[in-house]
Amino acid sequence: MIRRTDAQARGFAALRTPHVATGTVYAVAMAAVAALAAWPVYGDARFLLVAGIGVVVALLISAAATVWRWAGWLTTVVAVAAVAVVGLVLAVPPATLAALPDSLRDLLTGAVTGWKDLITVDLPVGTYRNLLVPAVIVFLAGTLGTLRLAWRPRPHGAFAAVVALGMSAFGLLFGRTVTSDPLTLGPLTVGAPRELGCGILALVISLVWLAWRAAAARQAALMRAAQSSGVRLSRRRRAADVRRTALAAGMVVVAVAAGAVVTPAIADVRARDVLRSGIGPSQAISEAISPLTDYRTNFTDADVDAPLFTVSAVDGPLPDRIRLATLTSYDGAEYRVSAAASGASFVRVPSRRSAPAGTESTVRVTVNGLRGIWLPTFGALEQVRFTGKDAASAADAFYYDAAGEAGVVTGGAAEGLTYTLTATSSSTPDLATAQAPGATPEVAIPDSVKSWIEKQDAGSGGAGLASLVQALRERGYLSHALSVPEDGAKWMRLLGDGYVFQPSTAGHSLARVDAMFRDLLARQADDSSGSLVAATGDDEQFAVAVALVAEQLGFPARVVVGARLSAAGEDLAVCDDGVCTGGDVTAWTEVRDAGGQWIPIDVTPQHTEGADMVVTKLRDPENATEVRSQNAEEVDPPDPTKQESNDAPHRTDDPADLSGLWAVLRIGGIALAGALVLFGPFAAILAAKAARRRSRRRDRSPRARVVGGWDEYLDAAVDHGRPLPPAATRTEVAAGHESPAAATLAVEADRAVFSDAALTDEESSRFWAIVDDERRRMAASLPLWRRMLAAVSLKSFTRGTERRGRGRTAASADE
Repeated sequence: MIRRTDAQARGFAALRTPHVATGTVYAVAMAAVAALAAWPVYGDARFLLVAGIGVVVALLISAAATVWRWAGWLTTVVAVAAVAVVGLVLAVPPATLAALPDSLRDLLTGAVTGWKDLITVDLPVGTYRNLLVPAVIVFLAGTLGTLRLAWRPRPHGAFAAVVALGMSAFGLLFGRTVTSDPLTLGPLTVGAPRELGCGILALVISLVWLAWRAAAARQAALMRAAQSSGVRLSRRRRAADVRRTALAAGMVVVAVAAGAVVTPAIADVRARDVLRSGIGPSQAISEAISPLTDYRTNFTDADVDAPLFTVSAVDGPLPDRIRLATLTSYDGAEYRVSAAASGASFVRVPSRRSAPAGTESTVRVTVNGLRGIWLPTFGALEQVRFTGKDAASAADAFYYDAAGEAGVVTGGAAEGLTYTLTATSSSTPDLATAQAPGATPEVAIPDSVKSWIEKQDAGSGGAGLASLVQALRERGYLSHALSVPEDGAKWMRLLGDGYVFQPSTAGHSLARVDAMFRDLLARQADDSSGSLVAATGDDEQFAVAVALVAEQLGFPARVVVGARLSAAGEDLAVCDDGVCTGGDVTAWTEVRDAGGQWIPIDVTPQHTEGADMVVTKLRDPENATEVRSQNAEEVDPPDPTKQESNDAPHRTDDPADLSGLWAVLRIGGIALAGALVLFGPFAAILAAKAARRRSRRRDRSPRARVVGGWDEYLDAAVDHGRPLPPAATRTEVAAGHESPAAATLAVEADRAVFSDAALTDEESSRFWAIVDDERRRMAASLPLWRRMLAAVSLKSFTRGTERRGRGRTAASADE
């Protein structure tokens, strides 16, 4: 009982040392910097409570471990239990006692998968699901690790700075892909103030603390030297000390100032890469067929009247349009959804998003025959709730692009999937009053499009664009197929009895659009007919055509595939009672005005007046030519359906497609990096021990090899938990281990050190053979998990330091 009281007294005395005081201040300050850096990730008051409670609990655990001298494994167990308690109370609190198992499951999954969810859910995540669990782990475990290292006066205690800086990096790595807004202070503008401030604070605080540790260690060494030599130390600060301190402070100030000026300037020209920069449904989107390319499959006899999804109002009015996909990237061959285009970013949706002002509506969507990853949405999404047995998996697979106001579900929409959307729909300005921002077209606009725009003399701006769109729709003719059965197709009957079929090819490449405008120009140049209808196609071609016309006039444009729930007195397809079929799927163009608002433009051509494809031709000039029939060859006319693909020359020197190889290398690199993070430290410890053993075994002197063998035996004993009394002789150490071989090693090592007799190589080899046998015997005496811990134990690297520290403690106690 007396020994236990003395131990506790020494533990409480250890809490009053300068290293504990400064280490505590350092850990708390770095936790505050980490909370500042992570605030944009959560943006909720409960996060601050979690961070504060985590720091307080870490302080209590570290103090208890110091007072009662807990082993490392016991401190770890207590920390894990504390994470569980704090997590259940603050991160995933159960609503009732019966819901405790669900909260425990959320806590465990949050500790494992919460990190992935943090980089896929839109920020700020708030208290969404179990995403506060990573914050509990970072601030409780990170602060505890910093304290346990910072409170140690030994040199390796400086590694607390690594843990503390990692805690600060949590918010920066899991944060937004854009920096904080610039801060203007008079004539000075500071870019990325939050990120820059967190970095400077973490660096300066760590440098000051490390400098104090270095000064304290130097002072302690001088005090020990003075005590052993009797020399009295002067406590006055010399001018050299003042100059050295001022120089160091000046270097830190200059470095921080230079970093504050140079770093934002460099960052302005580079995209900010964080963890969420490389996530999202990019792979699923890149592999999916563009909904505009697949547009005509909706008008087959099997799908044209088959329900795809149903929209019903829950609260508020139904929106005018439901969108499936917002296509932002056009390469001249295909319009696609691109997660990198136009600033688009698909992220997971937290419990609720903030939305701009507008008319709020809540609708329920039920998926029927819709297939693919594109999910019906509308407006600026605020909240989405999935119901049914697959609700959890659907919620995990749902990603939303706020810029394009579109969503995808990576696993594909399953039949019967039901979800509720709450979103706001804002009023859009009239196209005729819109002003062009002056954007540059993404692709080279065909000359036929430019010529057609010039010949219409419609003017510029929104009024000119509206006039050109009206002319294009009036001079086009709706057709969904290249050919139909003799009795017609279902989509024809839906257009009315007066519809006359005219063929049109699919595709929306520049060649296909160019052919449309060439027909329009030829029809307009022919004065023999009053009809200007000449272009056949459907929304697929006309949406891209309007986008090219808009970009030529300086409007940024994109194409949307979706359905209309209402139309203002126009002969357009509308979902009947909210039931949207294949024939109701449409495409429209959206252009952005100078105010940043996207304006939808309906592009469906008329279907009452057929296209007049007969153009009056001039008589060819009669030039006498000699016909050589014997050399003439019969040539089949080109297939009009393949004309588009034949326009481009066939290239045989295309580079090999290495996308598959890159994907394999990327996945392999990620797996290798993960393996290095998980197992790299252990591999480094094993390599360091092997190098140390090799150096001792291969020393040039047999005497040194024997002494090194004894050191190797002591290191193995310490790592395997064997006692090593301070100031004990080799014989006393061997006696404590109760091994005949250990006694032999002690005698031989003493002979090598104190005897003048020369040792041979054979004697040193026999000594090392005994050492190897003893190492194997110690390993065999322990269970597998203890052997694994012994293999990666660091005790042998600090064995000499611990013995010197214990010796100093005993000496001070005797005094």
